[in-house]
Amino acid sequence: MGEFSLKDQLFNRDRVEYLAGRFSATNGDFDAAGFVNGTMRRLNQLELKARIVHIAEQLERHLSPDFPTAAKQITKSLPPPLDPRKTDDDFGDFIFAPLGEFVVRNGLRKKHLKLSLRTLKMLTQRFSMEDAIRAFINQHTEPTIVELTKWAGDKNYHIRRLVSEGTRPMLPWSKRIAIDVTTPLPLLETLHADPTRYVTRSVANHLNDISKSHPDLVVETLTRWKSLDVQDERELRWISKHALRTLVKKGNVNALRFLGYRPNPQIQVSNFSLTAARITPGESIELSFNLTAQRDESLMVDYVIDFVKSNGTHAPKVHKLKQMDIGKGQQVKIRKSHRLHANATTYKLYPGTHHVTLQINGKPFGKQSFELVM
Repeated sequence: MGEFSLKDQLFNRDRVEYLAGRFSATNGDFDAAGFVNGTMRRLNQLELKARIVHIAEQLERHLSPDFPTAAKQITKSLPPPLDPRKTDDDFGDFIFAPLGEFVVRNGLRKKHLKLSLRTLKMLTQRFSMEDAIRAFINQHTEPTIVELTKWAGDKNYHIRRLVSEGTRPMLPWSKRIAIDVTTPLPLLETLHADPTRYVTRSVANHLNDISKSHPDLVVETLTRWKSLDVQDERELRWISKHALRTLVKKGNVNALRFLGYRPNPQIQVSNFSLTAARITPGESIELSFNLTAQRDESLMVDYVIDFVKSNGTHAPKVHKLKQMDIGKGQQVKIRKSHRLHANATTYKLYPGTHHVTLQINGKPFGKQSFELVM
């Protein structure tokens, strides 16, 4: 079986022909064959983001050189908006990402700003324009933020989500935006009460981004939202847990306390052990321990693996284990198996002594070691 390729699944001849068909159906002058042939000549040699740019470059050869006319050609070619009855996980069709890139490349001048933002507003209802909008935030900050403020109340949840996602400080796969992290907070004030999980997930991810540089600000913001009581209590708790996940992994006392976890739980940990002292890549470490509560406690139980790096130093990685409530005098036995994948895509294994630390409510409760042999 061949290796899965996301770039080939999202951008291939079928999708390019589909896009060409959209344009030729509404614009008799559009050279569909020329566009497909020109695009496919280099497409398979390029990585994912480069394919988006490449398709936009090809569109520049086949759409009007006059941006207002080209923008009209784009909007006329669009299919109906994504189903507004859905509430989550409806990112849209990646083949429309190059249309956003086209708008950035050709509509960034001040005289085109209103038209460009209107075009992105239509496009984001077919595929999220979170990457494209960032160029306008950087180039025309004030008027773009003013427009996004209006969009925060739009009836279409894809448009509302774009307001949060497009202004995230650390949006994956995207350039940084040159605004202070506090600038979008008034937008999040509105969006945190959104009824749609697709929007509130973006708000939570946005806050998680902010927490990496302004941890206290995030806890203060969530505390204020809780006092406002404009979001469903269960949904706000979900937002809070998702927004504070990085701080919780770091053992941030204020974040843990906000979520209801005492920073100094009265517990005893005993018989903490690993089943093997030496393992090889592809095998698993198995940890077990007993936990006894001296009072009623809510516990966030994690474990931290200090991975050996190429230079011999260690890099800690926190792994979630269990969230639990435990009564005074209660004892539980916890076991966990963790496989060290030989060909993981997110990290590379190196031989040496690795450490495993139990972390409960952000505090260490014992350490064991194992040797990874290659």
